[in-house]
Order: sequence, then structure tokens, then C-alpha cells
Amino acid sequence: MGKYKRIIGFCLGILLGLLIWFVPLAGLSPQGHACLALSLGTVIFWAFGVAQPGYVSGLYLLGLAVFDVAPKTLIFSTWTTSMMYLIIGAYLIATAVRESGLGERIAYWYISKYVTNYNSIIISIFALTFILSLLIPHPWPRAFLIMSVMAVVIKSADMPRDDAVKIGFTVFTASIPVSMIFLTGDASINPLAAQYCLPTEVGWIEWFKVMGIPMILTSIITMFMLMTMFKPTKEVSINQQAILEKRESLGAMTGKEIRTAFWVILAIILWMTDSIHGIDIGWVTLFIAVMMAMPKIGDILTPASWSAVPVQTLLFLTAAVAIGRVGGQTGMNTWLAQTLLPSAVPENMFILGAFITVISIAIHMCFGSVVAVMGIVIPAMLAFTETLGISPIIPVMIAYTAINAHFILPFHNLAILVGEGEDNGMYSEKETIRFGLPYTLVLFVITCAIQLPWWKFIGLW
Repeated sequence: MGKYKRIIGFCLGILLGLLIWFVPLAGLSPQGHACLALSLGTVIFWAFGVAQPGYVSGLYLLGLAVFDVAPKTLIFSTWTTSMMYLIIGAYLIATAVRESGLGERIAYWYISKYVTNYNSIIISIFALTFILSLLIPHPWPRAFLIMSVMAVVIKSADMPRDDAVKIGFTVFTASIPVSMIFLTGDASINPLAAQYCLPTEVGWIEWFKVMGIPMILTSIITMFMLMTMFKPTKEVSINQQAILEKRESLGAMTGKEIRTAFWVILAIILWMTDSIHGIDIGWVTLFIAVMMAMPKIGDILTPASWSAVPVQTLLFLTAAVAIGRVGGQTGMNTWLAQTLLPSAVPENMFILGAFITVISIAIHMCFGSVVAVMGIVIPAMLAFTETLGISPIIPVMIAYTAINAHFILPFHNLAILVGEGEDNGMYSEKETIRFGLPYTLVLFVITCAIQLPWWKFIGLW
């Protein structure tokens, strides 16, 4: 089935791309016309999984460059910004924390102190995800690290398989809202959302000011939904002795762990004070990663650590950013907003918030890819709301929240998809749909009843 889906997507993407290319579109420049054709074909390729996203992204970037749709400096502009180096540095730091054993030590320390029953396991998953989001700037390594600790908890409690599945699903679901609390919580896509807010600068402190409280409340709502919807089949009793033995088996902190802790703490301090020292957090993150490889003061990262930096993801992000930036320069974004969206822009913030949420969820439901849908929806919403004179942060973060936190099927969110399966989080599509359907409705509460009032309170609206 997967093979035929790829072939169907390949043919459909080419046909739709050619159709757009050759059909006259009034009011759209030749460059915008070409950008629309290439972008639509690429999004179809991404949605159908025609090839690994890095290859599809490379093809899209080549198309923009070969057909002179925009200057090469704009097409590949992501590589001239700090965002790309923030992502590279974040992957390296995540590797250091994981391989040094520091993350595992912190997780077992917390579990041994605070976990006693089923609900405390759920709470601990969210708490550990929050703590580790400051140490490991990427959700997947965090989730797999926490899952490895939870596997010991599950075994020590002699937990039935049904309950173990619920724990696994919680680990990967928790990573979604918690990763949005800090700018460095998900260094792959949070900086991408921040880039869309330009010319408004969104640094570490500004991100936390805008998204911190709403996403903490979202995490709490998510946690209580999981507790309510996925109750244990029997009372859970944790074998604290087994946890203690596992913790003691780690031994005393090694020099490598101590050095890792030093550099990560320094990174956190520099991230939190970016508005004071004025150094972009991208350069800070790369600096910390580089220092972790230096002799004596580092010796944590090795030449092999570079394999943890996924080139395909960097190409994917370059293409996603190019859709928005090239689309903006060529007029594609404005044309889409004028053609597909209502002519009247709702001035009531709650109606506008609900409208952006509906559009974002509907498009994400069809295409699945968070980054790809951000590249389509956010530029269009920025053009749509331009006449209101509001901060670009508002449409960007509403759309980002609705897209990134939305899932009904595993492919809708990579954090859910990577955890699916017996060898990962143990859950299946069944648990994802069961939770994702009501959670989709909750997204309206998050965007309209939490985010917008908070932004009104801090003076963004």
C-alpha cells in the first residue's frame, strides 16, 4: 500500500504542478506563478511521502534556483541566519546530554524521589519533559530517554501491557505542548515560527513571555486529559527498591557528566539573558556545542557526534522557509490570501483566532507535515491580517499552535509518529485517534480562551 501511495503522490504532485504552471492566473506574477506550481507539487510530495522529505526539499530548492524564481540568496537564506546554527548546535547538545549519561541520571533521581503511583508517573513524565527541555533542545531524544526510564518503572511495577501502552503514549504526547514552552524546547521548529515573526525579534525571553504561560496551561490540560481518558486497569505499585538499584548502578557522576552539566547550565544562563548580552541564541548554542568538543574543558562530543545532525532535516527546514520567503517576494502569499480567504478580515480577536485555527487544522489534516503546512498557512495568514495592524506574533503563534499541537493520526505529528510501535512507545493508531479527536476541539480552547486573553493582558493586541 505504501508503494502505491508514493506512486500516486508522485503522479498527482507532477500533474497538479504542471496544471498550475500552464493555467493562467490573473493577478499573479510569473515568478509567483512558478513558485505556486513548485510549492504545490512539493507539498503533495511531502504529504504522500513520495521520498524522504530531505530529497523532496532538495528538488524544490533546485526548482526555485534553476527557474530563477527568486535570488539564490533568498532561496537559501536560512543558511545565513542563526536559526540553522541553533538547530545544528541543539542536536549536538542533545547528543552530549544523552551520551554522557547526565539526562538518564536526572531522570532516575526524579523517579526515585517523586513516583509512587500511576498518576505520579503521568505527572513525572510531564515534569521530566519540562526539566529536560532545558537540557536537551529536541523532543525526540528527550522522549526516548524518558521512555527508557519508564520501561524500568513499568517492569518494576509489573504493569499490565494495556497500562504500559498508556504510559508510552503519554511520554510522546507530553513532548508536544511542553516543547513549545521554551524557544529551545524544540530547536527544529520553534525557531522557524520565530523567524516568521520578523521584523519583530523573538528571542528566548520574548518567546517565553508570549508562549510560556499558555503552553504551561496547555501541558496541564493535556496531562489531565490523559489521566482521565487513560486510567489504569489496576492499582499501580512502584517497586522503589528496583528504581534505587538502577540509580545506584549509575555510580558517582563522571567527569564527562560534570563537564556536560557545566556547559548546559552555561547555555541556559546565556539563553535566558539574550536580551542583556545581545548575542543571538543561535550563536550561543553553536558555541556551547563547539566547546563540548574541545580538549580538557570538553571532550564530550567526538567526530562521530556529527552523525546526530540530520542534513535531511536542515534541507527540509530550508525548503519550508523558502516557501514563505520566496512566496512573499513573488506575491504568491498575498495572491493566495486574496483569492482563497475572505475579503473581510474579522476584527474581533476571538473570531479571528477561531478562523485561523480552523484553517490551520483543516490544511494540516490533509497534508500532515507540520513544517510544510506552516510554510503555506503562516505566510498567507500574515498577508490576510496585515490590514489589522496587529503584531505578526499573533497570527503566527495561533497558526503554529494549531498546526503543531494538532494530530488525529500518527503522521500528523512526528513526535507521535516516532513513538508509534512495539519497540518505541508501544502504542498504535488506536490510542492516537482516541486522544486526538477530542484534543482537536481543545485546540480552540487553547488558541481562543488561553492564548488570546494572555496576549491581550501583556499588550500584544
